[in-house]
Amino acid sequence: MRALRVAIAIVVVIFVAAAAFLLFAWRSEIPEDTAAAEARFAPELVAKGAQLAALGNCIACHTVPGRPAFAGGLALPTPFGTIYSTNITPDRETGIGGWSEAAFERAMREGVDREGRHLYPAFPYEHFTRVSAEDNRALYAFVMTRVAVKAEAPENDLPFPLRFRPLLAGWKLLFLDSGEQETDRGQGEAWNRGRYLAEGLGHCGACHTPRNALGAEDGERHFGGGEAEGWQAYAINTESKAPIPWDEGSLAFYLRNGWHEFHGVSRGPMAEVTGNLGFLPDSDIAAIATYVMSIMGAPAPERAQRAAQLREQFEGDHREQAADSQRSPVSAAGGHPGEAIYLAACASCHESGRRQPFGGLNFELSTAVNAPNPQNIVNVVLFGLPPADGEASAVMPAFRHLLNDQQVADLLAYMRERFSEEPPWAGLVEQTARTRSGTYKVAVRPSDGIERAPHHVGAEED
Repeated sequence: MRALRVAIAIVVVIFVAAAAFLLFAWRSEIPEDTAAAEARFAPELVAKGAQLAALGNCIACHTVPGRPAFAGGLALPTPFGTIYSTNITPDRETGIGGWSEAAFERAMREGVDREGRHLYPAFPYEHFTRVSAEDNRALYAFVMTRVAVKAEAPENDLPFPLRFRPLLAGWKLLFLDSGEQETDRGQGEAWNRGRYLAEGLGHCGACHTPRNALGAEDGERHFGGGEAEGWQAYAINTESKAPIPWDEGSLAFYLRNGWHEFHGVSRGPMAEVTGNLGFLPDSDIAAIATYVMSIMGAPAPERAQRAAQLREQFEGDHREQAADSQRSPVSAAGGHPGEAIYLAACASCHESGRRQPFGGLNFELSTAVNAPNPQNIVNVVLFGLPPADGEASAVMPAFRHLLNDQQVADLLAYMRERFSEEPPWAGLVEQTARTRSGTYKVAVRPSDGIERAPHHVGAEED
């Protein structure tokens, strides 16, 4: 009898705890605003919103390449399953056409949609919560003046219990610190502006910070390197592996132009970011560089000395040459199985001395060769850098049809040994095979933006 009473008490406690949690997780629905989609906004406000949407890279996640902008449906692979971005055009049935400004503000600030459902943190509201009410108003004006597109996003592909959205209230309790960015009185105006842009709408940490087992950013390793759409987002703190350390000037130039002579061209999701940053004024780009460099800090003396040697070696080494006059600078002599492949496939561009962004970056300057994870260089070797449409751009041929997995592994092992002092990468053959087959999904897009890119490359082409 006593055992029965204990069992009943346990059941009651569980029931009460579950009820309390559901009450805690519940959010009310905000009534539909039937006039929202027809609202008119000042052109200046819409223009400001366009600039902010570019900073937030909204189009990249909320657009399937080749389909209408902001109509959602893009598959976002995560360690927990696939999440599909939502339609944020002002269509009343499938988009946010019935959302009031208050509903939009709540989504940005708390990660809750108009109906009261918790949003998955693939929508980086832990960053967007920092956005000011004034900027949210401009963003709202921009998205509500886009062309309405009727498009229903596919259902998320998540295992139980992750499909039970109230659980996200617990995630937010642990990891969401909501509220606008506060000014740090101990820092200058440019630093505070840069932090607002980078930590808010720019959400740099969403890609450049590693995540814990629950998918939240690891605050102890802020900007310590992460992952996005199958690409490594390099560390942009003291763990940076750039052979020539970044400084404010080089970082601002890279963010403005998408390339730098000592750091190469942006690629993968970062190419979209630098493309969108073209909408920002120079002062904002400089502010972001100021803030990020404050996190990255000054290099150690040994690293600075090595960087000085590299600068002397490569600064001014900008010999222009015609596109058909590339040369093979050296011949194979070391006997490494990847050496002959490198000399045949890579050296003619990467040791030609041709100026960035159209010449190949010398691997003495390559962060990819020095990175702890070779994924980016695996991606580029297999899929290349697709050209922009109708304009000059950085380009590299794809080698997936020319090199097998073992040959790619040999090539990368040779490059690691020759151009880096880091230990050898392990498992190159298996990593290349997983990437080639699409088991590990990689988004590959041309450098001129998402709206013309043909598709996600996640599997071997037919």
